[in-house]
Amino acid sequence: MRIPLSWLAEYVDLVPGATPEDVHAALVRVGLEEEDVHTFELSGPIVVGQVLEFVEESQANGKTIRWCQVRVAPDGEVAADGGPAVHGIVCGARNFFVGDKVAVTLPGSVLPGPFPIAARTTYGHLSDGMIASARELGLGDDHDGILRLSTLGLDPEVGEDAISLLGLDDAAVEINVTPDRGYAFSIRGVAREYAHATGAAFRDPAAGVVLAAGAGFGVTVADDAPIRDRVGATVFITRAVRGIDPSRPSPAWLVARLKLAGIRSVSLVVDVANYVMLELGQPIHAYDLDALRGGITVRRAAAGEKLVTLDEKERSLHPEDLVIADESGAIGLAGVMGGATTEIGDGTRNVLVEAANFDPVSIARTARRHKLPSEASRRFERGVDPQVAETAAARVVQLLVELAGGSDDPLGSVHQQSQERPVIVLPAGFVSGLIGVDYTPEEVRDALVEIGARLEARGGELLVTPPSWRPDLVDKAGLAEEVARISGYDRIPAVLPVAPPGRGLTRAQRLRRIAANVLAASGLTEVLAYPFVRETDVATFGRLGVDVGAPVRVANPLDGERPVLRTSLLPGLAEIAHRNLSRGLTDLAIFESGLVFLPQGGDRFGVDELPIGAARPSSEALAALNAGIPEQPRYLSGLLLGNAIPRQPEQAAVAWDWQDALAAVRQVAHALDVTIEVSQGEHPAFHPGRTARLTAVTPDGSPIVGFAGELLPSLALEFDLPHRVAAFELDLDVLIRSGRREILARPVLTMPAATQDLSLVVARSAPAGAVRAAVVEGAGELLEDVRLVSDYRGTGLPEGNKSLTFALRFRAADRTLTAAEASAAKLSGAERAAELFGATIRE
Repeated sequence: MRIPLSWLAEYVDLVPGATPEDVHAALVRVGLEEEDVHTFELSGPIVVGQVLEFVEESQANGKTIRWCQVRVAPDGEVAADGGPAVHGIVCGARNFFVGDKVAVTLPGSVLPGPFPIAARTTYGHLSDGMIASARELGLGDDHDGILRLSTLGLDPEVGEDAISLLGLDDAAVEINVTPDRGYAFSIRGVAREYAHATGAAFRDPAAGVVLAAGAGFGVTVADDAPIRDRVGATVFITRAVRGIDPSRPSPAWLVARLKLAGIRSVSLVVDVANYVMLELGQPIHAYDLDALRGGITVRRAAAGEKLVTLDEKERSLHPEDLVIADESGAIGLAGVMGGATTEIGDGTRNVLVEAANFDPVSIARTARRHKLPSEASRRFERGVDPQVAETAAARVVQLLVELAGGSDDPLGSVHQQSQERPVIVLPAGFVSGLIGVDYTPEEVRDALVEIGARLEARGGELLVTPPSWRPDLVDKAGLAEEVARISGYDRIPAVLPVAPPGRGLTRAQRLRRIAANVLAASGLTEVLAYPFVRETDVATFGRLGVDVGAPVRVANPLDGERPVLRTSLLPGLAEIAHRNLSRGLTDLAIFESGLVFLPQGGDRFGVDELPIGAARPSSEALAALNAGIPEQPRYLSGLLLGNAIPRQPEQAAVAWDWQDALAAVRQVAHALDVTIEVSQGEHPAFHPGRTARLTAVTPDGSPIVGFAGELLPSLALEFDLPHRVAAFELDLDVLIRSGRREILARPVLTMPAATQDLSLVVARSAPAGAVRAAVVEGAGELLEDVRLVSDYRGTGLPEGNKSLTFALRFRAADRTLTAAEASAAKLSGAERAAELFGATIRE
């Protein structure tokens, strides 16, 4: 909302010498948000000039110019720029006549742009200034010709300062109006807030308007069939004005104020309606009375009904849309935009003025449904004072009689439902207890009276009736906030609360952070992907490679091609990798920790119909909704592609591969104190033969916690990724549950270790991980570590066999092991491998 300061000063006394920044500071003190300062961005000398004569001259380029003699100062006086009283000026416009008074920008002036004006030679003449158009002065968009002051109803003296004459010396402060402060969408509301901030006297612009109810015009408000228990209109006032002069221009002061407020001038009737809307906060709509067919009906739109709005677009109406209709059908979208059939035009002489109060929810839905935000809808959807409609209609009639030469007609109507505000009980001491400031009872009462509330004492409590322009005040907490706002936020102490004992991060939260920190420390970059994916992604990736059936579908997807919720993090990582590759980042190591959404079958909401937001759902409905929420485990996934080590002098590039993905998994498992077993696995999105299934070793079993390896080359190609992409995906929740309750540091053993190698010949089909597990089982507790160091499949071995060599490390906590003890343990491991896989020791 932009507030011209000259307009604001009519209804509240500004602090003497106050700048726009000072006004902003005052409004910020009462909770309004500062945005910007707007001015006309010009400087003088700009004066009133009179065209004495001109000569039209045709130029070689085909253009015709006028060489004008313009008086810019009274006879015998010096012009504002120090030059003679008559200036010669070249002008390309041809819409003025001898005798016209115009705005002349003399040398030394600056127009918006900035565009400095100087005397210069053009078309063979020394042009000593410029005759300005409305657009050049910043008054509007008209650039077809120069501004003739008579078209604004002005007949000033020659040489008079045109800046002050046209209201171009004004400034406007802009504030952000939050959804709960709709009353601040008016000069009236902002003036009241400035009075709260400074203590200046507030003069209500609605108080000086003489009311006169109209009668005899047929209006029907059809609220017999409300939508979602909400009626459409509670107030609908009409007044008529006859015999206006459509040729009369909008006064300069009116045009300047509208321009500063961010609204362009259209015509006198429309400008007056917009002016009153800005002044009082009540949207106004004006109809060409002669174009109406019969009376007016306020109703919901019929199925299939259409309407051509003022922007000349035909709109298909929705049954929830509230419309204004006459006997011909819909003539306007209530509270949003009028229709073209009753538009005010150049020939309009009789006007019907409408001031109404519509349901905020209905107006907001209509404006969004038709993508048609307007100044009216912005106010209605935040709540308009229902008591100001009759005053606003009378104010429009007053201005049309005064400025347009019309006459007040008794024709009109009044539809006004009772709008009594509910009384709020404010217990004694509640405000101080909530805000933390010791307010006296008098301070509480004074603050509430200042905002316009009516008070009644009952024992130790107050019965508070909020003012009609504050629909946001519905409970005692809102009243407490108003007391704090009016009394000054600076009185509220800054006290840091003491955290109660026993609070902080849970074990799961702490371990999630540890897992993410480990990957980040290893060189991976954490990213965040959207949870919306394609249905084919769910079919491909599933839940850790297992088909999950029909995914959870989004009712109103942001992207029609991604209408379901993810069951794996890998599709989102692949999309992010594709986007980075397209921007030249070819070496990537990224990971994400996030929720996946697993379907549970049946009605995904657990209820037949979602409850509306107008009231709190019942306990049964909430329980059904909670029961229908899909399972949402937290996954940890990563994608590695390109080079882990770039090419350098004397060093070839080293690419990321499946071993790096497996190493990242092991680092996470080690940090969470979980023992991971790696075995050959199958996953529809991973390369066969390069897929590791990851299980956690726990006393209760070995749950699958994820997969690591390489993506299918064909799948990588679908995402425009390189042929080889390493990846891993972990169920972080299962991984955390599999770990020890507390992570303990392992002691460093002081006894020396005994190391031996063991080479076993097994069938090529025997998984190396399973053979390793058999060796560990047979070797017993003396075995401290075992690593596969060789997988040989060359000559010297029986057909179909391979040789697996393990490096074994043995240690006892209380003594130095002998070679015999280490060898016995090694042979026990070899025997267990022989039992399970037919392994033989390779000599």
